Amino acid sequence: MKTGIELIAEERARQIELEGWTQEHDDQHTAGELAKNAAICAVRGTDAYVIDPSDGPDWLLASKHGEPVKRLIIAGALIAAEIDRLQRAALREGGEVI
Repeated sequence: MKTGIELIAEERARQIELEGWTQEHDDQHTAGELAKNAAICAVRGTDAYVIDPSDGPDWLLASKHGEPVKRLIIAGALIAAEIDRLQRAALREGGEVI
């Protein structure tokens, strides 16, 4: 059995290789889209929900992923992408990174 972190790392690699969601692509999403869609994926199928103040459509159709574990893997990979994006942005601006 693979661990959650292994599954998330594999999904992130898949997103980069097959979806083209590279660092350059991710860096274009500066309005919280990665985190928002991670949250949507994570709560889909539960009693929780995500409120989008922009009331715009989701660019990731999170509902197409029916399996709870698969949704959480995708959410984890999107969170990892957002963390990386924020770290790169901080470096560019001369800020601190973790």
